[in-house]
Amino acid sequence: MRRVGILGGMGPEATILIMQKVMAGVVAQDDADHIPLIVDQNPQIPSRIAHLIEGTGDDPGPVLADAAGRLVAAGAEALAIPCNTAHHYADAIRASVKVPLLDMIEMSVSHAANLNGAGGRIGILGSPAIRKVGLFDDALTRHGLTGLYVEDEAASLAAIRQIKAQGPQPEAQASLMRASAALLTRGANVQMIACTEFSLIAKAVSPDVTAFDTLDRLAEAIVSFSTGTPSQSVHRP
Repeated sequence: MRRVGILGGMGPEATILIMQKVMAGVVAQDDADHIPLIVDQNPQIPSRIAHLIEGTGDDPGPVLADAAGRLVAAGAEALAIPCNTAHHYADAIRASVKVPLLDMIEMSVSHAANLNGAGGRIGILGSPAIRKVGLFDDALTRHGLTGLYVEDEAASLAAIRQIKAQGPQPEAQASLMRASAALLTRGANVQMIACTEFSLIAKAVSPDVTAFDTLDRLAEAIVSFSTGTPSQSVHRP
């Protein structure tokens, strides 16, 4: 099996969650059947929220590029980022290494297109930063889709901050449910959980939508790359 490097710490619980999802995606009879991972759990990577939304703080790009180089030097043959917003810095990471970066954004939009078909509206449950930088926009356009973003961005950002500070809480779950229901009223029957803090409360979406977690798509890609087998649905832990 090929080793995959994880650029982690954004946030720490999401990094643990992707490892759990990767483990759940393997039918194992023994330890050796599991995927070899090299994990850089670095919570000191500069804040994406501060850099992209508030316009303060250091640029995470160079720090992520340095971490990518260390992972490759340690033996990683591909890289993965269990953080949607951090994919904004994907070009800096790709420029620093010669191994593939598993693109959670592209594979998630492709999955949304398979679920919805061309011409549909896809709800995006994530940080306001991803709307601000248009993180999904190019991929959505290529697949003939329209992205609908959460209108109450202050509430979503508050929920994300609460999860980072206190872990999953009822208030954050209620906020995600309201955001999901509001997107449904605007025609987004298919919705992406596109923030790895929200991945920790993924079940708190409207029961009336077809929702999927972008983190599941990344876990599937990690298993597929490492084993050299076609992608299959990853079981949720």
